[in-house]
Amino acid sequence: MTEHVWSYQPTAGHLAGTDLTGYKVEATDGSIGKVDKHSDEVGDAYLVVDTGVWIFGKEVLLPASTVVRIDPEDKKIFVDRTKEQIKSAPEFHRDKHLGDTGYREELGTYYGAGAPFGGRPA
Repeated sequence: MTEHVWSYQPTAGHLAGTDLTGYKVEATDGSIGKVDKHSDEVGDAYLVVDTGVWIFGKEVLLPASTVVRIDPEDKKIFVDRTKEQIKSAPEFHRDKHLGDTGYREELGTYYGAGAPFGGRPA
């Protein structure tokens, strides 16, 4: 089951209704881009991050569970993955994958399997 992947961690500091568009996104080893779109929907929360030139102008979809901290003062979002883990995720194409449940399951499995501390959360 991968439903937990699409929810913010209670400790992330996310407030429903907050517009995160334009916030910088920081991986554990550096900046990966800015939030272009996001969803607060319960059980289907995510960030679409424009990576700019970092991965040749691509966008990545990050499930909300990857967010460990949101800093509204500096407009930064910190995620618990490395740049390489994010770059290695299943490729995202907004017009094709945004509403695709098969892609969501694949991504949920990828990020769920990469859960911190080496275990799959229940």
